[in-house]
Parts: sequence; structure tokens; C-alpha cells
Amino acid sequence: MPDTQHTPPKTGITADGFLTDSWYLAAPSAELKAGRQQRIMMLGEPVVVGRTPAGEAFALRDICPHRLVPLSAGQQVETDGQWTLQCPYHGWRFGTDGGCKLMPSLTEGSPYDPSKVKVRRYPVHEANGAVYIYVAHDPRSAAPPVVPPPDFGPLPDKPGFVIHDIFNAHMDDAVVGLMDPAHVPFVHNQWWWRPPSAGLKLKEKPFVPTLRGWAIDRHAPSSNSKLYRWVFGGDVMTEIRFQLPGYRWEIISNSTARLLTLTCLTPEAPKRTRITQFTWWTGAPLLTLAIPMAKRMGKTFLAQDGHMVDLQNQGMAHQKAMLWIDDIDVQAKWYQMLKREWTAARSEDRGFTNPIEPRVLRWMS
Repeated sequence: MPDTQHTPPKTGITADGFLTDSWYLAAPSAELKAGRQQRIMMLGEPVVVGRTPAGEAFALRDICPHRLVPLSAGQQVETDGQWTLQCPYHGWRFGTDGGCKLMPSLTEGSPYDPSKVKVRRYPVHEANGAVYIYVAHDPRSAAPPVVPPPDFGPLPDKPGFVIHDIFNAHMDDAVVGLMDPAHVPFVHNQWWWRPPSAGLKLKEKPFVPTLRGWAIDRHAPSSNSKLYRWVFGGDVMTEIRFQLPGYRWEIISNSTARLLTLTCLTPEAPKRTRITQFTWWTGAPLLTLAIPMAKRMGKTFLAQDGHMVDLQNQGMAHQKAMLWIDDIDVQAKWYQMLKREWTAARSEDRGFTNPIEPRVLRWMS
């Protein structure tokens, strides 16, 4: 029997298998209105995210430590020149730094010091119309994030459009499903994308390791990806990237236009994953005209993937093990390898080393 009493606890991952010491998408910037806040779930924990009337985005644990009422149910008020979030039960006020600034019920000379009461504060990064939250493994840690916020290269200030969905799946299963390379002709077989008449074609792609992930380097899109050419014209190139804990993005470009579609996975609970997809572009005027159609297409794709998750859940209720084969499941194996290395690196307090090696993968789809 292993000596569990002396096995050091793992760092960098929760009991539910969610990576910590990592950045996750909280919300699109446009959803955070000045002077408003909302409750979200992240890694099984309640978080209040909001924006002060001054425009500052913030994130706190959504539980008042007094009587455990959600702070998101309160309102933002000014306290000694700074914006605070007031609990609706007894009026305790918390700054965006998590510190309590006022307990209205205290009388003069009371021994209680409000400044000693704090709620968890999550570091926030806002860029290009998206708000990200850093989730430290130690909820009491005030240390700076161990990794910088996500960076997807040069982008416009705001996305052209954003779509959402909820998958009834653990984040691991959602990630594997979205990156699966062989399901497209069966799940996404619309006439305007991959009609059955297109048939299966050989795909042969070179993969390389990247920062906490991997990429298919720039290459000409598949011959059956007609939509790219309709929008961009000739000489189109594409690249696809994945990065822990759950970011997948595709860049389509030529000499005059560039489009980036980013899919962000945010784990809310063990069997609930929020999917948010941003699309930015420069050039490609046809895309601006086609936003309503493009949004419908994106929602259709996500809904089809979500339906497969629901069907998969029927099998998972009776069997946990899956049969993974090369080459179509190599990316799924890589994802698990990256998670193990992230956890080992955080637990051993050392740098992360990407275990992936360059490789060409081949499949029919």
C-alpha cells in the first residue's frame, strides 16, 4: 500500500481535475457594464465579476464572509473616494482589492477592525474585448501570477462577434471533443461547409510544440474548405493553436486580411463547461457584411459539438474508459500529457517543460 500520509499534495490542479495557477476567460468585455456586476462559476467556485463606474474590471469571491450572502446581489457604492461592492444583507463594503472598507453596524470605539476582513481577489486582465481571471492554487496567495495573461498576437480592440454555449461535460472531454480532427465530415456536414458529397480526404499536418501547447504551423487550408476562399480570395493560409488550460485559436490570413477565431473553455463545474468563441478580423469586408450569417454558423457548430457531448454522456454513464487510437487521438493524449507536466512542475516548484515533440499526423476526414 502506498504511504498516503507522506505523499505531498498536488499543486496546480483541483480535486476535480481543473488546472490552477492559470488564466481563464471570465466574460467578454461588453458584458461587464459600468457600475454592474454578475455571478459566474469558475472551477466550482462562485465569483463576482464586474466593472466599477470608473471602468475598472474586478473579480472577487462571491460570498460575503459575514452571513455568506452573494456579493453579486448587492450594489456598487463609493466609500472614501473608491468604489466598493456593498453586501445587500448588512451593508458591508468590499473594495476591488478584496478588503472590507466599511461595516455600518459598528459603533464608535468598537474593537472590530474592518480592514482585517477580506474576500478572495482574483487578478484580472482585460484586452481586445475579453476579460480574463487568474486562479491561483492557493486562495490566500497574494503573489503575482506565475504565467502572464493569454496573448494571441495583434488583434482589434473589439471582436466582430462573440457566441456562447454550455457543454454538459467535464472540461477535459470538452477540450478533446473540440480539437478532434476526424469528426467534421460526420458532425458538421452542412452543405455550406462539408457536404457528404465532398467525401473523405487524406489530411497530413505537421505539428510543433509551443508555449504550454502545440500548433499546426501555417499551411494552405484543405481543398474542401471553400468558405475560406469565398471570403478571403486566393493565397489563403491557416494555422491552428492550442494552449493550456483551454484556448484553441485559428488564424486565417493572406496579404490583405487576417481573421482569428478564439475558443475559450471555462470550467464551471465537474460536468459543465462554458464555451465562448470570439472572432476578430481586419480586412475581409465580406465578413463585416456576413456577421449575422457567420454567427448562426458558429452557433450551429457549437450546438452540434454539444449534442455529441450529450450523446457521449449516455455511454459514460456505464463506461469510463475510451479507446483512443493514433493518429486522430494524439492531440487528446498530448492534452493529458501537458496537464500532467503542468501539475508536476507546480508541485515540484520548477519550470514547465513541454513534453511534446514535432510530429506529422495523418488521418482521413
